[in-house]
Amino acid sequence: MRIIAGNLRGRIFDSPHGHRTHPMSDKIRGAIFNALGDIEGLTVLDAFAGSGAIGFEALSRGASRITFIDADKEAQNAIARNITTLDVADKAQLLRMYVHSYLTRNKEPFDVVIADPPYDDLQYKTLDKLPRLVKPGGILVYSLPPSARLVLPADMELLQQKSYGDATLSFYRKII
Repeated sequence: MRIIAGNLRGRIFDSPHGHRTHPMSDKIRGAIFNALGDIEGLTVLDAFAGSGAIGFEALSRGASRITFIDADKEAQNAIARNITTLDVADKAQLLRMYVHSYLTRNKEPFDVVIADPPYDDLQYKTLDKLPRLVKPGGILVYSLPPSARLVLPADMELLQQKSYGDATLSFYRKII
């Protein structure tokens, strides 16, 4: 895999071995960051991190801090290697846990939360609670199959949705 834009543009990074993760395509990653616009200095959560592609792209585009969360050991190992290879340890936090566990422990919200869960286990109860991790005025992005249906709190405003074959990107803003 490769980083598509920013100061790390063109750098190659590893993805986890095995079949438990589905790496996000360059096209969909590009669509997310084009829609987000300038993320310089923002904090970002890469929930269900997998390869870490979203988080590394965010760092490359100027995010001040990225938190990667994934419970899979292979994903963790790949992200840890990539943090070292890309020399971003000073801006990256890697947590090996389930996202629902993180939700019960974390009180610090993020400017941007991006969730690309395993499509064979969407964990709706966890996805519905992710808005808790978004700062007022912040953005929540879901990459989900077109058939997915979420129940979000009233303080989340849908900004846009875009479909890319088997993935639909949904962008929400937390109303202040």
